[in-house]
Amino acid sequence: ATPLYSTDVFLVKYDAAGPAQWAQRAGGTGSDYCYGLTATANGTLDLVAYQQLLNSRTRLVAFSHISNALGTINPAKAMTATAHLRGVPVLLDGAQSIAHLGVDVQDLDCDFYAFSSHKLYGPTGVGVLYGKEKWLEQMPPYQGGGDMIRSVTFEKTTYNELPYKFEAGTPDIAGAIGLGAAIDYVLAIGLESLAEYENKLESYASQRLGEFPRLRRIGTAESRSAILSFVIDGIHPHDIGTVLDREGIAIRTGHHCAQPLMERFQVPATARASLAFYNTSQEIDQLVVGLQKVIKVLG
Repeated sequence: ATPLYSTDVFLVKYDAAGPAQWAQRAGGTGSDYCYGLTATANGTLDLVAYQQLLNSRTRLVAFSHISNALGTINPAKAMTATAHLRGVPVLLDGAQSIAHLGVDVQDLDCDFYAFSSHKLYGPTGVGVLYGKEKWLEQMPPYQGGGDMIRSVTFEKTTYNELPYKFEAGTPDIAGAIGLGAAIDYVLAIGLESLAEYENKLESYASQRLGEFPRLRRIGTAESRSAILSFVIDGIHPHDIGTVLDREGIAIRTGHHCAQPLMERFQVPATARASLAFYNTSQEIDQLVVGLQKVIKVLG
């Protein structure tokens, strides 16, 4: 594997927890890491800035397929192609996209693609990392244990073939079986059907939220998933969440592990309603009634 030197740069999209993870990875090596990729006013990535940030020092590009904080669907295929023109591999975070888009890693041509099981309605504690063979062959095991070695002597250790050299010890067998069942369940419904239904929900929710003059959407990209982040003038998102919770309506409030993005939009936090195939338009109507109460109670 290529080691990190003081000239290396990681280029990451600055929503989710990416910067912190790469800072940890670079820690102790003297490496620089770059996560200054900005978002435009509607929450899309600044692709001009993206191209300018790529240079001879860039060793890896990592970004989310769909923004967890905004719902923006990033142009992953085009961004990957841009990085590849400079010989830079791409790691795509698919946690938000795997259950909402038809993902074809060969078509995207990404070098790595990762997602968590629970984002696909499977059990927690297990996930998937796809990687192109040429990169995985170069990478050493990150963990020691049974089955990750082919032979051992005092003079030499030979690692096992793929994927076993990365699967040391006893795996989460039950978790993997549960993930397999979740995949079968989603595929039986059909990802295209799920996406179509969720898009309709998002359109209806956008229409209903537009009824509130003081409500401002954060993230209005044309290409987006059914994630609705918003603020209401004069009311903190945490207070919005508290009132809605008492009405039996579950949303998430906070910075969504995306503090740099909150700074970009000059808000301390947002309220986020995340819709999926199990939601209904009636539940969106309940959200609207709940928000009416939020404004009535909190002014």
